[in-house]
Amino acid sequence: MALWSLVFILLAPLPFAIALLFPHAANAPRVAIDGCGLLLLASLLQSVLLVATVSAWERIMRPMPQIFLDVLRWLALAAAVVAVLYEAGVKAENLFTGSAVVTAVLGFALRDTLGNVFAGLAIHTEHPFEIGDWIQYDQIPAHVGRVVEINWRATTVITLDEATVTIPNAQLAQASIRNFTRPEPWSRRSLYVVTPYGVPPQRVQEIILDALRGSFGVLEHPAPSVVTNEFKERGVEHWVRLFTTEFDKRDRVDGMARDRIWYALARHGIEIPVATHAVRLTELPAQPAEPATAGVERRVDCLARVGVLAAVGPDQIRLLAAENADRVYARGEQVIHQNDPGGSMFIIMSGRVEVTAQDGNAPPARLAVLEAGEYFGEMSLMTGAPRVATVTALQETRLLQIGNESFRRILRVRPELVEELGAALRERLAKRELAIAGSAPPAPEVQDIFRKIRQFFSVDSVEPE
Repeated sequence: MALWSLVFILLAPLPFAIALLFPHAANAPRVAIDGCGLLLLASLLQSVLLVATVSAWERIMRPMPQIFLDVLRWLALAAAVVAVLYEAGVKAENLFTGSAVVTAVLGFALRDTLGNVFAGLAIHTEHPFEIGDWIQYDQIPAHVGRVVEINWRATTVITLDEATVTIPNAQLAQASIRNFTRPEPWSRRSLYVVTPYGVPPQRVQEIILDALRGSFGVLEHPAPSVVTNEFKERGVEHWVRLFTTEFDKRDRVDGMARDRIWYALARHGIEIPVATHAVRLTELPAQPAEPATAGVERRVDCLARVGVLAAVGPDQIRLLAAENADRVYARGEQVIHQNDPGGSMFIIMSGRVEVTAQDGNAPPARLAVLEAGEYFGEMSLMTGAPRVATVTALQETRLLQIGNESFRRILRVRPELVEELGAALRERLAKRELAIAGSAPPAPEVQDIFRKIRQFFSVDSVEPE
């Protein structure tokens, strides 16, 4: 508004200039006085008109676009100038009629400019996109950007490469525009995963959907989905559909989802197949390959460093290591979920995990950060109860999972472990209550912990005083 007031002030000397150009005109003083008055009146009227028009517009519709405000200001300015010239004796028909050649030249010169102006008006009228929307502005898929400005001549977008692209409105009016932000704030992303023919497709789909839970940027509603898309030479192709509101971070969303899927498939022993016609050349390593028993030895070493298993003999430790497997989880991946059923515990071989718990609608409370040599999930292992906390990997983490059948045999040989594990479990549950509720009363499941362990594993032990 201040800019246009300045324009009218600069035009105020126009009537005096006309009077100086025509000093012998009888009405020169009157032209100067009337012209100044008309310009000042036009300035006042355009301000009142804009305020009234914008207020009425915004009561019934969205905020008035800047291009419409500019058009109104130009019309007010043009009307004032025409009125001043009319007072000076210049007839209106002389202003708008002239040589056909001059008219043709001006029309040809302003063709692109007028085309952009009318295209800009059409964009503001139809609203195919707005400021902040992510659009694809031509047929090239890589030409995607966020709209930051729409004016009378062009539309400006910023791409993912942080490059500013200015697109003439006339070009946009002729292009097919794809809006990724409307009608809903989320957009769908598609990933494709190929698995061997020997793995049932529905099993793969369950693994993928479980892996995507909690992945960065992946919405729970609308929920991800997986369908069998095609039978290819390499194997069965699965089409993974997920939704995200993080369109500006879509590459990271896709990448994190692919990471989650790879880790999940690897944990279940499913290898993504290579092309059947590929030739793979492998040099013999300088060092001998890791023997098949190396994995067992690694797990034996891990189990031997767990304090609560110190009383278990080496034979039982080796049996646990041979019967159970270790798995790798990606950073940010949830290992277990609160309230989910479970029947195993996990020992951290490498990496770190975060333990959180939530009470109702309260925000999750951080209970602990566990590192290599520590364990979690023993509540479900020893009592069969649902998971009492959510555990998330803070970095790439290798975990040794111990099933209840293997542990049942250990407790039958060493029933005194019930007391030691039960005491550790009671302490952890008390810390959980303290972190969530701010106090640590003896919860019913804590008081009955030894009885539950004995009943679940069918072992006899004496509860300590």
